[in-house]
Amino acid sequence: MSVVDIRQGRSPIILGLPHTGTDVPPEIWERLNDNGQMLADTDWHIHELYAGLLADATTVRATFHRYVIDANRDPSGTSLYPGQNTTGLVPETDFDGEAIWKEGEAPTEEDIAYRLQHFHAPYHAALAAEIERVKAIHGVAILYDCHSIRSHIPFLFEGKLPDFNIGTDMGKTCDPAVEAIAVDVTSAAEGYTSILNGRFKGGWTTRHYGQPDKGVHAIQMELAQCTHLETETPPFAYDDDRAAKLRTHLKTTLTRMEDFALALRP
Repeated sequence: MSVVDIRQGRSPIILGLPHTGTDVPPEIWERLNDNGQMLADTDWHIHELYAGLLADATTVRATFHRYVIDANRDPSGTSLYPGQNTTGLVPETDFDGEAIWKEGEAPTEEDIAYRLQHFHAPYHAALAAEIERVKAIHGVAILYDCHSIRSHIPFLFEGKLPDFNIGTDMGKTCDPAVEAIAVDVTSAAEGYTSILNGRFKGGWTTRHYGQPDKGVHAIQMELAQCTHLETETPPFAYDDDRAAKLRTHLKTTLTRMEDFALALRP
């Protein structure tokens, strides 16, 4: 099983897709309980949602499921949101706080070490290599990390999540102009709600790679799944009409970010 799918382009934009994969090795699958085998916490159809929006963008997509190991978590296991409910490097529960492993089958330290080496590390090696390749072409790279989540998850946040959730670790991970593009487009999108650095401030990927002083800008977009799914429950079907409407705003965001990056070229 290839753990990462890479599609190279020559745009300064790189799309990170750490949570759309649904591959689970058989020896791990059999340890998941019935709840875990639903794979409910997948970023359903996000790679389809973004497909073709920016013709020459690079994409780096993890093919493995986040229950194998979460490619958007600190490899040290340090929490992204200390003091708040969240899921870990290798989750023990789903987003509702319910167990996903059969009794006695929760991952061990040895399991985690193996999965870091064979899943997490290869994904990030590929992502880092593409950032360097794109930066060598343009002198700048923008990593746009693509995510989605159910709009109602009481275990993680109160009430209904906004439709667009932009994360830049309080402005640390990208040039203010990159952040402003995302804010301007999403706040002007009729019929949608948006927030900057709300419940989601950017995961480990955004915080790790975002070094604007070195020409690498990173931003996370967490979409409420009600914006592009028929329902946020099984079978998590893609809604073509909702998605088409949403894609216009995502395309505008990516196009404007690309124009910004190209304008920085020496």
